[in-house]
Amino acid sequence: MKSDLILMAVLFMVPAQLLSQAQRLEQMQSKTILVFTPHPDDDVFGAGGTIALLNRNHNRVYVVVYTNDDKGSYDPEMSSQRLAGIRKSEEEASEGLLGTAKENISWMGYDDGMLEYAPQPKLTEEATAIIRRIRPDVLLTVDPGEWFERWHKTDHRMAAFNTIDAVRAAEFWLYFPNQKLQQELQPYKIPEMYFFYPAPQEANYYVNIDSVAELKFEAAAKQVSQFEPAVNKYRADWEPADLEKAKKEMRQEQPKKDGHYVEAFRYATGFNQF
Repeated sequence: MKSDLILMAVLFMVPAQLLSQAQRLEQMQSKTILVFTPHPDDDVFGAGGTIALLNRNHNRVYVVVYTNDDKGSYDPEMSSQRLAGIRKSEEEASEGLLGTAKENISWMGYDDGMLEYAPQPKLTEEATAIIRRIRPDVLLTVDPGEWFERWHKTDHRMAAFNTIDAVRAAEFWLYFPNQKLQQELQPYKIPEMYFFYPAPQEANYYVNIDSVAELKFEAAAKQVSQFEPAVNKYRADWEPADLEKAKKEMRQEQPKKDGHYVEAFRYATGFNQF
């Protein structure tokens, strides 16, 4: 499994001329979209505007959350069990505002920061089954590029690599054949993949989110426990001044291109098979 990891993580960068031929992501309608996210906030911060547009266009959006995000609090009175419940409620509120149905959010249930130590190949098998069951037209997830391998959070790194391992495994029925023989889950090849949180030099696709930017910021603000001051001393709601400060910072930090709010992705349609 480890020896295959590098092979599976290296994806083709789709040339610009091919991008112009494909249907724009944000213009898709009546498609099935699958989002894998390391924590219950990365989907919103990384692709919340795009998710809102996809929901507006009557696509079926499914969100799979790898971890419970049950460690990221400085509050000495917080417990992991309580934090997991808070983060779950916040994620459902965030995605609900973006238009994703609560029943379309699923949780793999791993502890925050421990995804790299989850049993293999069980983790890949679980994600493969999800792909084969949902059979998405488009997959969104954290970019498995080199920058994340070297520098980013462990859960982000592992979620990115594991998802790509599962994407490839899902194509070939001899990976986890019990899924076909016992669960009637057929092999499936995902046509298109969009990776959020790309390194700036590797981004090759931008979605204009001007029409839903404020909705994205409002949805992100539902994740109260991820922001100051609640991350240090938890409180379930915002002081108006703190909320406005957080939204102001989000507006400043949201990437822009040609004067428009955008979300950046790396777009790919397949693997290097070397």
